[in-house]
Amino acid sequence: MDPPVLLVVDAANVVGSVPDGWWRDRAGATARLRDALAPVADTGLPATATERAIPGPVEVVLVVEGQARDVPAIPGVRVVAAPGSGDDAIVDLVASLDPRREAVVVTADRGLLDRLDAYGVRVRGARAVPRRP
Repeated sequence: MDPPVLLVVDAANVVGSVPDGWWRDRAGATARLRDALAPVADTGLPATATERAIPGPVEVVLVVEGQARDVPAIPGVRVVAAPGSGDDAIVDLVASLDPRREAVVVTADRGLLDRLDAYGVRVRGARAVPRRP
C-alpha cells in the first residue's frame, strides 16, 4: 500500500497571505492555521479550477519558524520547527523523501517555488488550505 500524500504547509507564507492582524500574534495565527488543517488529514483538499483534488487521508506537515516555532503538533498535523529558515526546512524535508512519494507543498513564496522545481513536487497556493477551524 502506498503511503498517503504528504501535504507540506509553509506556515509563515500561508499565515502572512491574509492581512488579518497575524503580525500581532504570530504563534496564535499559526496555531489557528494548524487547527484548521486537522480535518484535512482525513478529508484531503478539494479540486480547484487548475488542480485536481487530493483525497484523504493525507499526512499533513506544518513547517513553522521564528515566533511560531513553539506551536505544538496536534492529532492530524505534524509540526516541524525549522531551526532557521522555514524554506530551508521545507526543501530539506522534500529532498529527503522517497522520489516515489507524492508530495504537495502549499506556499506562494516564489523563491521557494524555484527551489522546489528540482524535486517534482506539486505546489498549491497559500489559499488552497483553510485558515480558520
